[in-house]
Amino acid sequence: MTAVPALAVEELSVEFRTRSGIVKVLDHVGFSVDKGETVALVGESGSGKSVTAFAVMGILDPAGKVTSGRALFGGADLLALSERDLAEQRGREFSMIFQNPRTALNPIRKVGQQIADVLVRHGGATRPDAPRAAVEMLKRVRIPDPERRVEAYPFELSGGMCQRIMIAIALACRPALLIADEPTTGLDVTTQAVIMDLIGELAHESGMATIFITHDLALAAEYCDRIVVMHAGHVVEAAPARELFAHPRHPYSVKLLAATPGETASLAELASIPGGLPDLRRPDLPACRYSDRCERRIDDCVKPLPNRSLGERHIVSCWNPL
Repeated sequence: MTAVPALAVEELSVEFRTRSGIVKVLDHVGFSVDKGETVALVGESGSGKSVTAFAVMGILDPAGKVTSGRALFGGADLLALSERDLAEQRGREFSMIFQNPRTALNPIRKVGQQIADVLVRHGGATRPDAPRAAVEMLKRVRIPDPERRVEAYPFELSGGMCQRIMIAIALACRPALLIADEPTTGLDVTTQAVIMDLIGELAHESGMATIFITHDLALAAEYCDRIVVMHAGHVVEAAPARELFAHPRHPYSVKLLAATPGETASLAELASIPGGLPDLRRPDLPACRYSDRCERRIDDCVKPLPNRSLGERHIVSCWNPL
């Protein structure tokens, strides 16, 4: 019997209403994350990774609208819940680490107070007990001198420290699902490794499911169990990390990997991906949004895309995979 995934996103479509027209940002996106598993969402900027996370969390911009799909979590469809019910679960059952901690943290509240707010709101802590619990959370994310750091404001801390504060807030109530949206952006390589190790260890301790949104394929390869490749609002390939990096099958995945710096590759060896993302306001968007850039395009590419199973948990959405 197959275990029920922690999160199953099915046929998720999102559009944004803008002055220049309707932008079809996501088109029938689907993937799942098992308990204790880390799944990476990768792809170029504009591929829909963060919008997918915002839709699942129920924090889309007011101009955004979910037009179809489900996000099944804990027996409920998150997309069908009221804002009140979502607010009850956000921070307790599922939480998110945002891309820029300095803008996500409240600049005029001490970091200890911000952790305490979550513990009181969702963790059942009392106001007198919350400060001590906040110190314990700082210890958990390995911030030195936590008794002093709880009294600091975000602007008094480094980028790496602020990111750890964000992790402490996100994990304060031990959620079943964590979404980490580019959690290492702007950090040096050493700090990136520390942050990713920390998220991985805390996830392993609690059996938490994790979605890791990133442009950094090297980080995804090292820390994630499975990779979901997105392009222009489509999931084009999903596979176990080792399988994807060893045998990518979608033409876009191949190009994406070829454009990724390696330990021994020189800049001259890096390949660019020709063309750009299609205009998602077009009323005549092709069935395959990569087709205009693809060297393997065939006549069938105008038809609705198939989901081909190429092995255990390896799915590719393409008429002419490698």
